[in-house]
Amino acid sequence: MSAFPSPRGGLFLLLFSLGLGLASLARAGSAAKPDAVVATDGSGQYTTVQEAINAVPQTTSAQAPWFILVKPGTYSEVVYIQREKHHVHLIGEDATKTVITAGLYAGVIGPDKKPIGTFRTPTVQIDADDFTVENLTLKNSAGDVGQALAVRVDGDRIVFRHCRFLGWQDTILANRGRHYFADCYITGAIDFIFGGATAYFENCDLEIAGTGYITAASTPRTHPYGFVFKNCRISGQKPEIRTYLGRPWRDFASVTFLNTDMTDVVRPEGWHNWDKPDREKTSRYFEYGSTGTGAQPDKRVRWAHTLTTEEAAALTPAKVLRGNDGWDPVAQP
Repeated sequence: MSAFPSPRGGLFLLLFSLGLGLASLARAGSAAKPDAVVATDGSGQYTTVQEAINAVPQTTSAQAPWFILVKPGTYSEVVYIQREKHHVHLIGEDATKTVITAGLYAGVIGPDKKPIGTFRTPTVQIDADDFTVENLTLKNSAGDVGQALAVRVDGDRIVFRHCRFLGWQDTILANRGRHYFADCYITGAIDFIFGGATAYFENCDLEIAGTGYITAASTPRTHPYGFVFKNCRISGQKPEIRTYLGRPWRDFASVTFLNTDMTDVVRPEGWHNWDKPDREKTSRYFEYGSTGTGAQPDKRVRWAHTLTTEEAAALTPAKVLRGNDGWDPVAQP
């Protein structure tokens, strides 16, 4: 079941979605109104998300964060969150109706007359630390044309709640830092969650748009954790689609699936070595408690591992993401 089902239950779902934005502000201890409002119809202070980001003052802190409320609408723009725009909450009223979208892809020719490449394609790029995004859709509309990012995250202590990430190849680049994704919906086909960050995905829906690979981690050897998925669901958009759980972009790729429900969109062997047999010796691929027709532990590749109950129980967001500063995104407002 998707975290964002198609409209059913009419009034209930509408009120629930609209309530998420207000609940987010209340949970974080915001004043009665946000610090800034973005609306396509001109009813807020800004008509684009980038304008609101640019206007964030230099005085934000953990004690004085800045709240931007984004009204429903389609925002066709590329958004860049600069390094200094930390301690900001970017909050939509309704994720299914509040969409930031662009269509850059790696083959687009840039001003230098050369293809722009993968890393310059994100619809939203977050360089700031301590940034929270809630109830928004981040979309790359390029489709099946190669690498095309919906979001690139280079900041530390980044939180996404009730968000939708839509793309095909390379939807989410978790490049560096620590990130927490809760109750999110993610679509893609090829390597659509990739990078070297430490990222925890909890209660998320992964919907496979085409045959390929879910993850392509490039976890540094010195990092104990890469991508951890807990209580997630994996399904396919069409019956004929098949996917691997991951392939190692770099030698020490680390990916773990905990208590994840998998349909038969997941290939029985589970993991791919990227045609580099040596990476079978260094990749860190784990599962525990997988369920559904795609959970076939006796058919997984021999170089993947099954965690014990004790090992799996220890992999909480607080443990995986704590770093040197003890960050716990579940405990924060």
